Amino acid sequence: MDALAGGIGRFRRGRPWRITAVVIAALVGGWLGLSLGGQIVTPVGPADVSLSVSPSWRGETVLNVAPLGKLGFDTHATPLRFEATISEIRLADAQVLLEDPNAVDRLAASIGSDVKQGVIHLFLRALLSAVGGAAAAGLLAFRDLRRAGWSALTALATLAATGGLTYATFTPGAIAEPRYTGLLAGAPQVVGSAEDVVNRFSEYQQQLAGLVGNVSRIYEVTSTLPVYEDDGSTIRVLHVSDIHLNPAAWDVIRSLREQFQVDLIVDSGDISDRGSAAEDAFVDEIADLEVPYVWVRGNHDSMGTQRAVGAQENAVVLDDEVREVAGIRFYGAGDPRFTPDKALDNPTNSEVAALGAEQAASIADADPPVDVTVLHDPLQARAFSGEVPLVLAGHGHDRRTEVRESGTRFFVQGSTGGAGLRGLDHGEDQPTPYEASVLYFDAETRRLQAWDDVTLGGLGLTSARIERHIEPEPQREITPASPSPTMPAAGTGSREAPPLSPSPSASPPISPSPSPSPAVSP
Repeated sequence: MDALAGGIGRFRRGRPWRITAVVIAALVGGWLGLSLGGQIVTPVGPADVSLSVSPSWRGETVLNVAPLGKLGFDTHATPLRFEATISEIRLADAQVLLEDPNAVDRLAASIGSDVKQGVIHLFLRALLSAVGGAAAAGLLAFRDLRRAGWSALTALATLAATGGLTYATFTPGAIAEPRYTGLLAGAPQVVGSAEDVVNRFSEYQQQLAGLVGNVSRIYEVTSTLPVYEDDGSTIRVLHVSDIHLNPAAWDVIRSLREQFQVDLIVDSGDISDRGSAAEDAFVDEIADLEVPYVWVRGNHDSMGTQRAVGAQENAVVLDDEVREVAGIRFYGAGDPRFTPDKALDNPTNSEVAALGAEQAASIADADPPVDVTVLHDPLQARAFSGEVPLVLAGHGHDRRTEVRESGTRFFVQGSTGGAGLRGLDHGEDQPTPYEASVLYFDAETRRLQAWDDVTLGGLGLTSARIERHIEPEPQREITPASPSPTMPAAGTGSREAPPLSPSPSASPPISPSPSPSPAVSP
C-alpha cells in the first residue's frame, strides 16, 4: 500500500499530471468563457440578429424566431451550436420587403456579406472569450502565470482546430432541410415555400435571403401573410394514417389543411378502431375538409366503415382500382384482413404478400402509368417496388421511408391519431405522437419533389416539429425489382410488416416486435 501511495504521489507531482491538469483547466475555462462571452449582435438585412456559439453534443445551426418557434439545420459535424435570434426588426426596411416583390432577390446580393461579417466578429469574440476563460481558470487553479499561459494556448489550439473542422464539414445546402419546432400556425410562414426550396435548391444565398424575408414579414404583418401562394406548379398532398377513432386527429388534419393549403388528403387506413356501425358517424368529419379525401381500408376498418367513408361527398375510396385525383394517378386497395373480429380466418403474411404481388402485376402495364400506390400494410405493398415511383402506407404507427434499389420510394406514415387508445401503451410520459406529412409533387411530372414531416404533441397540440426533406433524385428511373429474399415463408403467423431501413432524411425506425397471432395488430 505504501508503494502504491508513493506511486500515486509521484504521478501527481510528475509531468503527466501537470499536463493533464493544464488541459482540464483549458477545457473547463474555455467552455465557461465561450458560454458566457460567445455572442454578438449584428445587422442582417432588415433585422438585428444576436449570434452565439456554444459547446453542444450535436453540431447544428439554430434560428430562433420567437415567439413562433425555432428552425434547426444540420450544417456541420463538430460539437458546436450556432444560434441566431432576431432581436429587433427595423420596420422601415421590413416595409420595403412587403411593398416590393423584388426586394428579397436584391437582399440576396448583400445578405451573404452581412452574415459573413457577423460570423467573423462572432469567432473573434468567441476566441477571446474562450482563451480568456482558460487563462483565468489556469491562474485560479495553479496560481502560476506560466501554467495559465499554457492553458490559454491549449484552449486557443482546441478552438482553432474545432473551427477548422467546422469549416471543412459545413454544408450550406442544409438550409433546404430545416427542422421547425414551435407553434403550428406559424410553421408555413417560417419554413417557407417548398416550391421555392425545390426550384432554388443550389442557391444558398437566395434561400437565406428568402428565410430572412419570411421572418421579417412575420414580424411586420403575421396575420395577413399569404400562405403557399398557388402558382399551379406544385400539388400538395397531406398524408395521414391510423387515426384509430381519435377525434383530436380531425383538428390536426383541419389545421394542416388550412396552414399548408393542401390540394388533397390521402389516408392509408385504420380510420376506425373496431369497424363497428356505431363508429361510422366518426367519418362524417371527412365532408367538412373541403378537399378530396383518398382512402384505403385498414385492418381495423370493416366493409361497413368503407361504405361510410364512400358516402362522404369528397371521399375517393380505392379498393383495387386506379383513380386520378388532383392530377395524380392513384392505385389503392384495402387490407384483406379485419383483425377486430377474432372469429375470422385472416390471411397469413405470405398470403397478404401474394395478394400484393397480384395487385402489382395488374397495374404493371397501366397507360397512363400509376404515380402513387396507397396500401395500409407495407407487407402488401412490397411487390410494388419497381412498378410505381411512390408507395404510401401506414399500419406500424412509426414513420419511416426509404428508396429501394428499384427506385421506388416507400413512405410509411406514423399515426395521425396518436395510435388512439394505444397511444399511452408506453406510459403517460411517452405518448405516441401525432404524425402526418405534407408531400409536394411537380404538377407536370407528378413526381415527389419534397416533403414536410409534421410531429405534433404537447398540451392542446399547439406545438409542432416540422422537418423539411428534399427528394434527391425526383426523376430517377424506376425499374422492376427482383423478388425480395426476406419474403416470409408460408404459414408465418406474425403479421407485422418488415422494418424499412431509413434514408438519411428519414426518422429512424423502431424495430417492431412480433405479434403472437395474425389477429393482433397495431
